[in-house]
Amino acid sequence: MGLKIRLIQINKIGLSILLFVIAFTGYGQQPIKNLPANFDKYIQEVLQKFHVPGLAIAIVKDGKVILSQGYGVREMGKSARVDEHTLFPIASNSKAFTATALALLVEEGKLEWDAPVINYLPDFRMSDPYVTSALSVRDLLVHRSGLAPYAGDLLQFPPSSYTREEIVHKLRYIPLATSFRSTYAYDNILYLVAAEVIKAVSGQEWEEFVQQRIFDKIGMQETISQFSRFQPTPNRATSHAPVNGRVQVMESFFKQGLGDVSNPAGGIVSNVTDMSKWLLTQLDSGRISDNQRLFSPSTATELWAGVTPMKVSKINEAIKPAQMDFSSYALGFRLYTYRGEKMVAHGGKLDGFVSYVNMVPEKELGIAILTNQECTNAYMAILNHLLDHFLEKEPFDWISGYRTMEDLKFRRITTLENEAVASRNTSSKPLLPLDSYAGHFEDPWYGPIAVTLENNKLIMRFEHSPELIGDMDFWQYNTFVVRWRNRELRADAYVTYALNEDGSIDQIKMKAISPITDVSYDFHDLLLKPAKTN
Repeated sequence: MGLKIRLIQINKIGLSILLFVIAFTGYGQQPIKNLPANFDKYIQEVLQKFHVPGLAIAIVKDGKVILSQGYGVREMGKSARVDEHTLFPIASNSKAFTATALALLVEEGKLEWDAPVINYLPDFRMSDPYVTSALSVRDLLVHRSGLAPYAGDLLQFPPSSYTREEIVHKLRYIPLATSFRSTYAYDNILYLVAAEVIKAVSGQEWEEFVQQRIFDKIGMQETISQFSRFQPTPNRATSHAPVNGRVQVMESFFKQGLGDVSNPAGGIVSNVTDMSKWLLTQLDSGRISDNQRLFSPSTATELWAGVTPMKVSKINEAIKPAQMDFSSYALGFRLYTYRGEKMVAHGGKLDGFVSYVNMVPEKELGIAILTNQECTNAYMAILNHLLDHFLEKEPFDWISGYRTMEDLKFRRITTLENEAVASRNTSSKPLLPLDSYAGHFEDPWYGPIAVTLENNKLIMRFEHSPELIGDMDFWQYNTFVVRWRNRELRADAYVTYALNEDGSIDQIKMKAISPITDVSYDFHDLLLKPAKTN
């Protein structure tokens, strides 16, 4: 099969992007008759219009793998192709594996879904005593604990020096934002608690348990349970994302992406060869072969049972057929409707990678899409095109619809950033001498953060997060902007001081500047106070 690569310059919505356009029929299996017509051509168009260097797709139907194939290149500017064995981080699609690991222990009688976590981790604490006593194993998975969305993620992203055990201990210092079991709010930190529960009752670290009890059983021979093992693998995709309006390789990905402490929430690395096996096992209620099961049919029902309702908003007319009727979070999966059919799904995002796993149980259909560019609209254009085909729905121009959504997103970001600049009082000056803003500060859950004055410049350092070091520029009044030296973080933040009546520093609050900043940079949850001196 032929491969043609040409370099084109694209200027759109303020993005100047150098893109390698790949014309080919894909790598892996030959075209299959029960795929949509001209499917490879469709994928090529997605790669071009959404500036995605490469992706891989697995499709299973009626108990068989009908597609396990790669498209495009692993890295912009290089010729190495994505194939069915190319590894991608699956990010939060890891959560379903953690839920399944707990389910195996429930089947063995070592856990109960609705038993309090403190039965298995006696030292476990939330900030509220009642929630501590009532939070169940099931609650660890369904995002209804009362924590704010993504609370505590700065303990994990970018990688910190905190251990998993230390992060779990720090939960007691993170205040709740809503009442217990009242509100859906996505978190990662409670999946780390789930890993500690698995360790306590099985005697194995999460990574070892998942490898031996799930990957090895299913035959996912190339899948990795430790993110730290991803970099040395030869056949791996490279991270890409827009930085300063230009899609580029994320050179510092392995410094900023993920540490092993977060493996239970988002650290699994896999490929479509292995993800097809995962889909088949899930869709066949845990059956691996005629005489072997990973889990029982009742466990399959448990994993896919909705627990926490999720808000359903009206979507843009550009993608109107994708309007869902309901959405709910189950155990490591999300449930929703698409054109009247029940979906069991989940997405994953890690700097420069996004992925999606989608199952239609009534049709015995499963689809996994792994990509190496941070563009969810690209995989949604593919997913819905495939769903329409297999569900025999009226075709829709998903590429145009999701391209419209992508353009709207970037226009909104530009507008908000321009509004922030326009509202700045450029005539204001710092209320205190610069050295008065320096000092050692501490947040109850994150820990120590230092602001130092070096060569007449304020420098901020998160003492447990090596990548969070930045230069502070005056913005207005008592607010500065910290610009992280690693520009690929895309997470610059406002740093606002509040003063006591004597002019000393009372506290500092922070907030990400741009709406494009990853939600896991939860600077807004910090409340920094001057550190007490002994």
